[in-house]
Amino acid sequence: MSRRYDCADPSDRATGLREAASAVRRGELVVLPTDTVYGLGADAFSPEAVRDLLTAKGRGRAMPSPVLVGSPTTLHGLVTDFSESAWELVDAFWPGGLTLVARHQPSLRWDLGDTRGTVAVRMPLHPVAIELLNTTGPMAVSSANLTGGPSPATCDEAESQLGDSVSVYLDGGRAEHAVPSSIVDVTGKIPVLLRAGAVSEAQLREVVPDLEAGS
Repeated sequence: MSRRYDCADPSDRATGLREAASAVRRGELVVLPTDTVYGLGADAFSPEAVRDLLTAKGRGRAMPSPVLVGSPTTLHGLVTDFSESAWELVDAFWPGGLTLVARHQPSLRWDLGDTRGTVAVRMPLHPVAIELLNTTGPMAVSSANLTGGPSPATCDEAESQLGDSVSVYLDGGRAEHAVPSSIVDVTGKIPVLLRAGAVSEAQLREVVPDLEAGS
């Protein structure tokens, strides 16, 4: 049975974060608030947990899960061939609504789906999410909805779609900016915008003027 914690209450928040971290270590799923939409999270280094995440969403391996981190320094252990432009985007927009697709370290033993050697990674601008991530380490986190369903701006909306497939729900109130993150591919020499979202194309071009629009 799922447990839900109100993160507006300091005591409930502390208990919820502790229980959520324990659930992640056990390979279970949790729902957490972010600065964009609510996320469904699992231990990024547990293939079984990531498989359960994709199953809960009704998603196949062809749509791999992004990874959330609690600090930009975590990138050093996750990605390789990270360009100067990529670091400039991190400096400008992290924490925040920008996901970067980069080449992951080939030594990493994880299975996020059919990633073809890449990982989509982001640092969210939400204190509850950051505190959890700094306890658990990198988490596979996708929007907390069924595939094809609406992206949830509240914990209620996430729970109505995912139900008891989730062990712990962390209720952080309504998402301040209920818009999915922008996604930029930084695997090549020139950054490519794959999805416009919380960070506008104009904002991105202020940092990387040579940004290309994806097809």
